[in-house]
Amino acid sequence: MTITKDTIIGDILDADFDVAPYFLEIGMHCLGCPASRSETIEQACAVHGTDADELVAKLNAHFEGK
Repeated sequence: MTITKDTIIGDILDADFDVAPYFLEIGMHCLGCPASRSETIEQACAVHGTDADELVAKLNAHFEGK
């Protein structure tokens, strides 16, 4: 799986829930909420004031290691 800033968070979590800590690190503690699962990486990072490119890089590194 290749992650972009437009990738939906729910799709990422469905592919591998082991990435949940990456979202928790940015303060996104509502991973079970339907609204958060339908957000893109870019939208979630904007809300939480974090760098979307940094999160995308971490997630892609995780999936490349699989």
